[in-house]
Amino acid sequence: MRKSLFIITSLVFGLLFFSGNAANKSKKTNRTVVSIQGDDFLINGKPTYPSRYWKGYKIEGLLLNSRMVQGIFDDMNPATVDTFAYPDTKKWDADRNNNEFIAAMPLWKSYGLNSFSLNMQGGSPTGYGNFNFLNTGFHPDGSLMETYMKRLDKILKKADELQMVVFLGIFYFGQDQNLKDEKAIIAATNNMVDWLFEKEYRNVIIEINNETNPNYYDHEILKPERVYELVKLVRNKEKKGYRYLVTTSSPAPLPLIKSAVDASDLVLFHANALRSTQKFQDKIKAAKEIRGDRKMPIVINEDDNYAFESDTSHFEIAIKNHISWGYFDYRRPGITDLNEGFQSVPVDWRINSENKKAFFNKVKEITGGL
Repeated sequence: MRKSLFIITSLVFGLLFFSGNAANKSKKTNRTVVSIQGDDFLINGKPTYPSRYWKGYKIEGLLLNSRMVQGIFDDMNPATVDTFAYPDTKKWDADRNNNEFIAAMPLWKSYGLNSFSLNMQGGSPTGYGNFNFLNTGFHPDGSLMETYMKRLDKILKKADELQMVVFLGIFYFGQDQNLKDEKAIIAATNNMVDWLFEKEYRNVIIEINNETNPNYYDHEILKPERVYELVKLVRNKEKKGYRYLVTTSSPAPLPLIKSAVDASDLVLFHANALRSTQKFQDKIKAAKEIRGDRKMPIVINEDDNYAFESDTSHFEIAIKNHISWGYFDYRRPGITDLNEGFQSVPVDWRINSENKKAFFNKVKEITGGL
């Protein structure tokens, strides 16, 4: 009797163990994986927007995106945190911001948006410019802040479920000085990538820093001449046969840096200050020239030049050049309506301003939506 009971128990346990492993295996198989083939992006081995054309231009292979860098934002400076208080509660709430961000993500995806930008040190919470707020996901030695990682984990998990890609920035000017030295910068980079490996997220493209610029950053390794070192560091890290796609972004007015482009998987630049059509087209030409004969995607993940209904809008020009374009929206000076802007904190993450509606409706027109 005991022997029979043992056999039955063993069989039941074996079935449960097999079922559990099968479920875990299935879960991992279903993860969102971003990859590159030539100058196209693929999700789970298939080109994005498969077979999609718009006005005769190829949409397949693009990552149409929006700058949503404040999804994990916080201000740990007691002297400035009240600047970001919600009008209804009169206080700032990082978890509320994070939860409302996640709640809005399915709507963004329904319009055809397949990617967005986050940053561990955010972006200017007033659109442009910095002051004494403290928004950094790292301790001074480069170790990760648990509260930031919990918020990031929630967003990446939801993006994984929705088959969305995240451009994840590590450093931002105006906050990088909160890491004490170059050793801490390198540690933060390693810790960030190791955390992603541990969580097994493969829907992430790493942007080392936002707009590498000799006048913006405190640490030399984040400036144009040396940022390629961090790009290579990430490229050389591999686990279970996988490594993260990586690049860094260039500011609109400055030339692209060949050493950084050569080390990267894609060319990434911002286009905010390129106010004339000619300047924008010249920048695109320069991006194509610097990559040379190497087939690699070109991405713009920050641009506040709209005019979406014009055939000379930055969005449309980018599409004509098979470039992934990214929307940058903030509350302009003098505007207090919380509906406006995805970068200005506090943020209303819904699609409820004229600018937001115009952008998302254009994305839907171009991609066909879901």
